[in-house]
Amino acid sequence: MEPQKLRAKLGELASTSISGNDISSSCLYVSALAVLHAGQYAWISLLIVGVVLFLFRKIYGEVVGALPMNGGAYNALLNTTSKGMASLAAALTLLSYMATAVISANEAMAYLKNIVPHLPVIMATIGLLALFMGLVIIGIGESSKVAIGIFIFHLCSLILLSSFAGIYLFEHGLKVFTENNALPVKHGALPMALFFGFSAAMLGISGFESSANFVEEQKKGVFPKTLRNMWVVVTIFNPLIAFLALAVLPISEIESNSEALLSIMGNQVSGSWLAFLVSIDAVLVLSGAVLTSFVGVSGLVERITLDRILPPFLLKRNKNGSTYRIAIVFFMLCVSILLITEGNLEALAGVYTIAFLSVMALFGIGNILLKVRRKHLPRPERSGWLSLLIAILAVITALIGNIILNPDYLAVFMEYFIPTIALVLVMLNRTALLKLLLRLIRYFLDPVNRFLVKSYKGINKTIDKINDQEFVYFTKKDDVAALNKVLLYIRNNEHTRKLKIVSVFPEGEQATQSFVSDLNVLDREYPEIKVDYIQLHGEFTPVLIKKLSEDWNIPINFMFIGSPSDKFPYPLQELGGVRLII
Repeated sequence: MEPQKLRAKLGELASTSISGNDISSSCLYVSALAVLHAGQYAWISLLIVGVVLFLFRKIYGEVVGALPMNGGAYNALLNTTSKGMASLAAALTLLSYMATAVISANEAMAYLKNIVPHLPVIMATIGLLALFMGLVIIGIGESSKVAIGIFIFHLCSLILLSSFAGIYLFEHGLKVFTENNALPVKHGALPMALFFGFSAAMLGISGFESSANFVEEQKKGVFPKTLRNMWVVVTIFNPLIAFLALAVLPISEIESNSEALLSIMGNQVSGSWLAFLVSIDAVLVLSGAVLTSFVGVSGLVERITLDRILPPFLLKRNKNGSTYRIAIVFFMLCVSILLITEGNLEALAGVYTIAFLSVMALFGIGNILLKVRRKHLPRPERSGWLSLLIAILAVITALIGNIILNPDYLAVFMEYFIPTIALVLVMLNRTALLKLLLRLIRYFLDPVNRFLVKSYKGINKTIDKINDQEFVYFTKKDDVAALNKVLLYIRNNEHTRKLKIVSVFPEGEQATQSFVSDLNVLDREYPEIKVDYIQLHGEFTPVLIKKLSEDWNIPINFMFIGSPSDKFPYPLQELGGVRLII
């Protein structure tokens, strides 16, 4: 594994801009989507979404505050449940990022084609993806400067558009809004209109999870501020834009111009110059969403690769400290999807919807498990049980609503999801699969066939190399029952044959003889894992963990501790990536 280069941490503006470009770009399409399904009540649906997002601020704040490491929902589930369940969240998040990048890049170039009529959209989309791959390879600090510029320009454009719409209403009154309100209610009843409008409008908070995937690159205390800032932007602008659209344009015109609603609004309230400015803004902020995808996926893939779910060659860093191979592979996957779909990305929108909402639901479940299984783990804030359950129910409701609205999306989602989760499952069970291959080779082996003999030896060598990775568990008390749970977890979730159990005692103290005897019994109970018990004297500190990691050549993310109490003197992030296991 490549040593991590010391990198400058991101401040509030940079972190908010990177994640905020994704979530704030939603105003370009979510108002029109909400009007399509909720009609004149679209702005109410978007206000309800703002309330749900407010609940998720506490959920994300508690989980990431307690477990401040990259990975988002994956990290939450990894430290509260099995590695397999965490891998499910990782696969869904990867799909969400892939779909976001391709859709945003393609939509950005579609907007640009309105300004440059002969633009080849597919080639331009590939060029845009390549541009942001390059920015991420240069370094997150440099790419954040681009994100800040895009984010500020976007907010200024929205304020300008809203201001001119307000002046237009002052001059022309609310005649159009009144006429829209007189139209029949969508889906025949107000509750159904709000339900489907809310389901569609939940796409307006896609990107909220991005900040959790690069939290390690943020300065201390910045993460909760990014959640607050994103919530403010979405809760103010999305309902406001929908309300203003309904006040200046007939619903029929909104529906027929759903892909460029804000440009049409700009032209209506102030003329072609504002429509042009909004189009430029759309190109930039959708491009910013592409950058968010590259930054978010880099943090997530780096984390799951460190946990041996993806191949380790992805961790190679350049002189700027960037994991450039992750960016290159992600770029290649995005381009392949773009070429396969030939730019017709409606199906990917379905993948995006289901993946994103599923990740939000899994994050809520991770919060429940954190409360139940890690209740003594220190955290800066806590979500209430009622608000947590309401938030999860709201996301599941939106997921169901989207599947009812677009049943074909579920089938398309499975076409992308099954290969993704299959790759993850292969990595999680690779030693078992290699052993199966060995049995097949032994069964069909011809003693004279040197190729098969060589293959047999090579596979054995690969299995040995995977299982030779040693793990460490730090125990602070003579609790054999807890150690039994540790061994069960490692046997079921990790590829290893070696475990060091380490106790750190003050000078003059040592383990009881009965505990050592019990450990010997445990060692015999798990013959597939060689257990070494080591007693150290001193103090259990981040410095000690780092020293042992270097001395034993064991990465810190292969070291485990039990869930610490609020009396534990060090925040979890200072331990360098040590995982919670029981």
